[in-house]
Amino acid sequence: MSSAHFDDRDGHIWHDGKMVPWRDARIHVLTHALHYASSVFEGERVYGGTIFKLTEHTERLVMSARTLGFELPYSVAEIDAACNEVCAANGIVDGYVRPVAWRGSEMMGVSAQATKIHMAIAAWPWPSYFSPEARMKGIRLKTAPWRRPAPGTAPVHAKAAGLYMICTLSKHAVEAEGYHDALMLDWRGQVAEATGANIFFVFGDGRLHTPTPDCFLDGITRRTVIDLARARGIEVVERVIMPDEIPSATEVFLTGTAAEVTPVGEIDGHAFVPAELTMQLLEDYEKAVGKNGAGNQAKDAASSAA
Repeated sequence: MSSAHFDDRDGHIWHDGKMVPWRDARIHVLTHALHYASSVFEGERVYGGTIFKLTEHTERLVMSARTLGFELPYSVAEIDAACNEVCAANGIVDGYVRPVAWRGSEMMGVSAQATKIHMAIAAWPWPSYFSPEARMKGIRLKTAPWRRPAPGTAPVHAKAAGLYMICTLSKHAVEAEGYHDALMLDWRGQVAEATGANIFFVFGDGRLHTPTPDCFLDGITRRTVIDLARARGIEVVERVIMPDEIPSATEVFLTGTAAEVTPVGEIDGHAFVPAELTMQLLEDYEKAVGKNGAGNQAKDAASSAA
């Protein structure tokens, strides 16, 4: 890659069914999605040349588009094939894939029935969402100034671009105070998630607790980790979790395609130490996706923190 900027790189992007040079993947300034957030996307990880749970991601992209009122002009199989083609064209063995679909510039206004649906897929190397040191020590969170909206006010179960505006605002607000990410509550004041990852708690009863995803994404990584926990005989409880319960937690971690399994070391001044259950699931997840050497790193970090 010739530049850190995402508009100035070598490589290729799949754009409306064709592979084009990276720098030529452009849209018009009056694109409907730019003005009215009529866009959906996915984030996918490549491990050892294989995109983890690719079809699940593509199926969610299709669902998100339908939630926003449009159909993608490609089948799930065609999108899967295009994602793999992009990785091959860019030589991505371990990295990140970003499919995105949006309404075009045929209409300018809230109404958008006549817009053309466009789609692009890019891929690039991306080793870790958080720094390895922060991730293994446990990242620091602070409660966000913005809340997740009620299901009757936004398409909360779609991976829609517009829903991430409050995530950016929240993450910027807490980063300015030295935190790594923000913990978002929902409109009721219940614990929801981080700005781009789901959250899990251990409260000392040997069970894994996580908020019910009734107003935010039930993440693919979230479901994977729940399956891994149950495979180990760990009971998983999906329930309402209130902020005043957080100080009594013994372990906390985030899950997401970008975050993978990331231990949390602090929320609003309350400290947690990444311990056995967190590190076991981190190791199990990294084995599931095909990462090598992760288990030893996780165990070493847990021993150092103890």
